[in-house]
Amino acid sequence: MLPLEGLTVVAVEQAVAAPFCSSRLADAGAHVVKVERPEGDFARGYDHAAKGQSSYFVWLNRGKESAVIDLATKDGRNDLEALIATADVLLQNLKPGSMDRLGFTRERLRQDYPALIICTISGYGDDGPYAERKAYDLLIQAESGLASITGGPESASRVGMSIVDVATGATAQAAILEALIGRSRHGQGADIRISMFDVMADWLTVPLLNAEAGNPPQRMGLAHPSIAPYGVFTSKDGKDILISIQSEREWKKLCAEVLRQPQLIDDLRLCNGVERVRNRAFTDRTVADAFGALTREDLLAHLASADIAFAEVNTMSDLAKHPHLRRIAVETPAGVVSYPAPAAIVVDEPRSYGAVPGIGDKSKPGKPTP
Repeated sequence: MLPLEGLTVVAVEQAVAAPFCSSRLADAGAHVVKVERPEGDFARGYDHAAKGQSSYFVWLNRGKESAVIDLATKDGRNDLEALIATADVLLQNLKPGSMDRLGFTRERLRQDYPALIICTISGYGDDGPYAERKAYDLLIQAESGLASITGGPESASRVGMSIVDVATGATAQAAILEALIGRSRHGQGADIRISMFDVMADWLTVPLLNAEAGNPPQRMGLAHPSIAPYGVFTSKDGKDILISIQSEREWKKLCAEVLRQPQLIDDLRLCNGVERVRNRAFTDRTVADAFGALTREDLLAHLASADIAFAEVNTMSDLAKHPHLRRIAVETPAGVVSYPAPAAIVVDEPRSYGAVPGIGDKSKPGKPTP
């Protein structure tokens, strides 16, 4: 039996953040009813990468039932009320104020359904000067300052995936699970409010505290602001390899066993982490010259033998054939789509993953993934 079997989640959701949360609740056995407008969640049209369907939608809506409800009509609002009356969790990320204007204020729902757990996702929360603003992933990346510390020296940059949406969805999932545990103890539901801005601000605590201490983070691409060498170096045959030296022991092993220059250990410009950062240009040039004289195969062998932390700078094409990539196969209206498996593995409890619904479709049981 899956941990959330027997629980019903009504998700008045769109885009990415709330669907990420509800898809994980569905994976854990919850019956998730995705409420869609007659034309469907607009995320269905984001791209056509998954057998002609949206990659976002296929990834984030497995195992759900699609209920088409026109909330602009009285009948539609009555239908949603009937669903909420049977629900354990109500999750929603409509534009701020939309549910209130439709008659589904959280205060009224808490009074009518005291055991209901309500989770509302918004851009900036309920109060403050930006509360009514629309908010999407990239907008919050910019507004929170995340983009200012991402990229290289030449310009700020977007994180290459929807990090704000995913972080917000994961935060919502954790908060809902906490509330379910609380309800099992005291019988009461909860009113959870999560803003995308708050989630990113929380995640940005370390760079914020450094900036407030007078050390604002600099954009350094694939380098580290306070450790050297920690960055990308290119092999003789053109492969980028990222290394991380975290201790003096590792530095000594790098010099002796990879760079094959043990005398560097005694160079005053490189004698400890502070000096290597102070003389970063010399540090990086020294490592780059040595790496540039060796092939990728030789470098990887030397780094592994010396127990140095390293990674290849891979592309999505590399990820597609990566030896550590686990996949699941999910049924969709256009056929089976394979994509990365959820990260959590529960030993001896293999999961199955439900189908991705078409507009108005009931969810179908999935097939166990080896």
